[in-house]
Amino acid sequence: MHKVLIIEDDKNIVELLTIHLNDLTCEVSSAGNGTDGLVAAKEQRFDLIILDLMLPGMNGMEICRRIRQTDRQTPILILSAKSEEIDKVVGLETGADDYLTKPFSVREFIARVKVIFRRNEDRAQVQDALAIQSVIRFEGLEIDVDKRKVTLNNARIDLSPREFDLITLLASNPGKSYSRKRLLNLVWGYDFEGYEHTVNSHINRLRTKIETDISNPRYILTTWGVGYRFNEEL
Repeated sequence: MHKVLIIEDDKNIVELLTIHLNDLTCEVSSAGNGTDGLVAAKEQRFDLIILDLMLPGMNGMEICRRIRQTDRQTPILILSAKSEEIDKVVGLETGADDYLTKPFSVREFIARVKVIFRRNEDRAQVQDALAIQSVIRFEGLEIDVDKRKVTLNNARIDLSPREFDLITLLASNPGKSYSRKRLLNLVWGYDFEGYEHTVNSHINRLRTKIETDISNPRYILTTWGVGYRFNEEL
């Protein structure tokens, strides 16, 4: 049974989501303001957090940011009336796994929840498969998959959840080129068509953190006309 936390001040929406999540055999908890929601998110482990942005007490973006300071794996689905592209991009780059605007289709909501759960299961299977060789090493760069830790020349590099997922995916398959859309599907777990620039911004931040010369990268290379790849010659 999946445990889900809904942080939402609209009781009607909470009731609607709870009914449909129960149909998916989910155990649902809820909080009606941001402060209580953050406390609940930190006190228990959840398989999914559904988060409104405009909340009393503390706004949803700040909650997402604070959760990601200590928890980089629990999926967060933002549910918000803010429908501008910049709001979606900021939400995703803050650490959310998905973004759904109000009013929303119940069918689409259920589909996205299922995608998140399936992605969690796929990630767990991948981690099991990598358990025997859970550390990926290149010249000066070490990625500890289990600990979700990256070091460069023995110094720890602080990465966001998506930055870590990106570098792990690329480094696990050196030489293989990935399009921006493919990276969106694999790392974000959903087809955010039109948000390929989100990948670009994450790659740029990664390069800033691990490359000596970002204009002449050593680890993460650009495959012109396609996307990105990890240097297979290291």
